[in-house]
Amino acid sequence: MSDDAVFEHINEAKANMDHIYNQPDPRTYFRELRKLGYAIPGLAKPIFQKLISHLRRWPDDRVRLLDLGCSYGVNAALLKHDLSMPDLYEHWDSKALSDVTSEEVVAQDRRFFGDLDEPEDIEVIGLDQAESAVAFAEEAGLLDEGLAVNLETEPLPGPVREELAPVDLVTSTGCIGYVTEKSFDRLLPVVTQGRPPWMANFVLRLFPFEPIEATLSDWGYVTEKLEGRTFVQRQFASADEQERVVEQLQERGIDPTGKETEGHLLAEFYLSRPSDEAAATPIEQLLRA
Repeated sequence: MSDDAVFEHINEAKANMDHIYNQPDPRTYFRELRKLGYAIPGLAKPIFQKLISHLRRWPDDRVRLLDLGCSYGVNAALLKHDLSMPDLYEHWDSKALSDVTSEEVVAQDRRFFGDLDEPEDIEVIGLDQAESAVAFAEEAGLLDEGLAVNLETEPLPGPVREELAPVDLVTSTGCIGYVTEKSFDRLLPVVTQGRPPWMANFVLRLFPFEPIEATLSDWGYVTEKLEGRTFVQRQFASADEQERVVEQLQERGIDPTGKETEGHLLAEFYLSRPSDEAAATPIEQLLRA
C-alpha cells in the first residue's frame, strides 16, 4: 500500500469534520469541538513557549513561527496572548457573538484581541488549505500573514518564498495525516535558505511520522520523540469512531490499552532540529529547562 493510500485508509477511521473547518468565522468550529473537549492547542502551548524562549537569541528578538494547519488562528491566539482553550471557547461560543454576522465577528475580534497584551513578541504566519478560515484569522489580526495553500498538491507561490525564509519555528497540532512528506518536500527548500528552523509537530498516534522524519533527515534534521508523554486531542465523536481508531492502531501494532480505549484521540510530540543542535541539547533537557 502506498503512503497516500495508508493515510487515506487511516483518515477514514476518524469522524469527518470538514463541514466546520472552513466556515467564514470560528463559531461553529468551536461550538462543535467544545462538546468533544478539543484540547491539544492548549496542551501544546507550554511546549511551544519553551521552544520560543530557546530560539530567542536576545531579549528584543522577535521569533517567527509558521503554523501548519492553522485553521482560524487558534495557536496564534494562544501563543500571542495570555489565553487558554477555555477562554477561546467562552469567547467564540458566547451570547454576544451568537446573532451577529461573520463580518461583525471579525470586527469584534479585531477589537477583542487588539485590546489584549501580547506577552510573546512573536510573528505568526499561518498555512492551511481552508481559505475561509485563513482569511478570518488574518482579518481578525491573529495571523500576521495567512497562506491558503495546499502543499500536498501545489508548490508555494513565488511571492511568499522570501517571507518564509527567516522562519524560526514550524509548528503543527493536528494536521499531520492530512499533511504528509509531500508538503515538507515543498516547504524545506524555502525555509532552510537561512538558519534552518526547528520543526515541532504533535502527531496523532494513528499516523506514522516516519515518512516525514525521513524527508527531514535528508535535509540534515534529527527527530526526537518526547518519550512517555501523550496529549489529548479530543474525545471520540462516537463509539463507532473509537472502535475504528482502536482497530487501526492494532493493525499498526500500537497498543491502545489504557490510552485510546479510555475515550480520547491521543497525540505524541516530535521535535526535529539540525543535527548539531539536537546533539547539544537533547529534547528532555530542552523541555525541562
